[in-house]
This record gives sequence, C-alpha cells and structure tokens, in this order.
Amino acid sequence: MTGGLSLLAVDDELPALHDLTRMLRASAMVGHVDAANSGEDALTKLARSQYDGVFLDVRMPGLSGLELAGVVRRFGEPPAVVFVSAYETAAVEAFELRVLDYLVKPVSRQRLDEALRRVVAAEVGRESGGGGDDRAAGLRDPGLVPVSNLRGGGTRLLPRSAILYVEAQGDFVRIYSDHGGRHLLRSSLGDLTTRWEPHAFMRIHRRYVVSLPRAVEVRPSLNGTAMLVLSDGSEVPVARRMLPELLRRLRV
Repeated sequence: MTGGLSLLAVDDELPALHDLTRMLRASAMVGHVDAANSGEDALTKLARSQYDGVFLDVRMPGLSGLELAGVVRRFGEPPAVVFVSAYETAAVEAFELRVLDYLVKPVSRQRLDEALRRVVAAEVGRESGGGGDDRAAGLRDPGLVPVSNLRGGGTRLLPRSAILYVEAQGDFVRIYSDHGGRHLLRSSLGDLTTRWEPHAFMRIHRRYVVSLPRAVEVRPSLNGTAMLVLSDGSEVPVARRMLPELLRRLRV
C-alpha cells in the first residue's frame, strides 16, 4: 500500500461518479483512483489491475453492484468492497456479501474517511497476514451488523466495535451504541450471545449482553449483584451468578 490506496469508483450516473472520484482523490489516504461507469466496465478494469478497494453503486443497469460484488468476492485476492447508494434497502444483502461498509448518498466527508480507514485497516491486515484470503480481513467477518435505526428508520450497517450493550426486547434485541444510538435487531439474546462471544461480548444478565472492552468499572452491591459501568457512563446490571465469571474475564 506504499503511496496510498489504489481504488476503483463505480457509478452509472456520471455526476455522482465524478463527485465520488473527486472526494476519494482528495483524501490523504488515497494514492490512485480509477473510475468506471458500469458494472461491465468495472469488471474489465478489475481484470487488468489490482485495487485495494472498490467503491460501488448498488443499482446500475446491466451488471448491478450486488452482482459485481458477488463476482469480486470470488477473486483469489479480492479488494475490499464499499457500497455507495442512494437507497438503504440493499443493506441486508450487503451484509450477506460481507462488504466492508455501506455509504448512503449524499456521502459526507466524515463517512467517506471512516470507510477509507476500514479499507486501510483491511489492507494492513492482509499485508501482515500474508494470505490471499486475508486481503480484507473484514470480508470474512466484517464486524458490521444490519440494524434498524429507531430514530431515522431504514436499515444501516453498524460497526460492532461501536456497540456498548444489548438488551432483550421480545423477539428483538435493542442495541445501544456510541453517541446515544439505539437500534433494533431481530434476534434472540441467546443466539446473539453465541455468535458474538468470540468478539469479546458476554451475557451478564438474563436481559443484557455487554461489550467487555467498553467496561470501565464494576460496582458491587450488598446483595451480591453489581452494576457494570461502560465507557459512556451507562450502567448495566450484573446477575449474582454471572459476577465471578465477569470479574475473571475482566481480570479484576
């Protein structure tokens, strides 16, 4: 990745393609950007050159962004894929394809830089690991969770690293994330615990799962229970029977 990221921007709408290309080239993290105005054009460029990342519109005539991402995923050394779309309806499909990020138009500088940092991290991980399948570590487990936004509606991909804790809500779970974000995910707390335990999450109460790296303090109570204080100041109850294991996991 010497000299910055090598990227391919893909969009069938030329004004949108020009804007995206311009914004990518303006980043200090980027060294080179090619542009393609169709899925077919992008596939030709991908066959001729190796890119660190592809910023890809979802809805295009002919070969769509979803179809192209499916093809790219089968490459021996696949570039990281970031979807850029005016619609949020393909977020779930993006998650299933394990893309690195999902940007909604109009794309802000802040969100674009966040996506670029993920591409950089994926490329650094590939270079340090050495395997072709590691070209984007996030492609196997992108650390992105498709959730419903309780405030703005729609579906978005939430970085799992931004999650503080999760609360059971019937057939759903409510996810609490950085900056006061609250989201819904259709899942049982038990199933989520099984899937997320390898990523430093722990069930500390029949209703709560927490991110252990976000824990800052354990406050014991007289009745043998405790409250776990998280990095944003939130307090989550700890069941009596779970307290010893929590202390062991936190090495308190």
